[in-house]
Amino acid sequence: MWALIWPIALITLGNCLYNVCAKSTPLQADAYLSMSVSYLTGALVSFFIFFFFQPKEAFSLELSKLNWTAPALGFSIVALEVGYIFAYRAGWKINTASLVTNIALAIILLFIGLIFYHEPVTPTKLVGVVICCIGLFFLVK
Repeated sequence: MWALIWPIALITLGNCLYNVCAKSTPLQADAYLSMSVSYLTGALVSFFIFFFFQPKEAFSLELSKLNWTAPALGFSIVALEVGYIFAYRAGWKINTASLVTNIALAIILLFIGLIFYHEPVTPTKLVGVVICCIGLFFLVK
């Protein structure tokens, strides 16, 4: 059970901190330099954790296992962070922007899961999509 709970808790806490930081990034600070410092920090933390848990000889072996997804994920993270920083600078509220994007994301991923990963879309999930769309209407109204 813990194996199911801790990753979701980590994502939730990380997303909370992420949105507070994105909302609190000073207006006068360049968003791209701020992100560069954030990525440098993330890279250093990730390298530290990797080398703490893996022998040094594992680096080239583990590096050889990577494919296009690692750099693509980097681009997607930049899009995510730039999007949030500029959404907040444009006036989106912290209690609305994340909710709107996550609802839209859930709806889009439902269909991506169906088309590319052959995950079932049940009637219950379709009702959920309808409820999400109604919720989006009221959020942005």
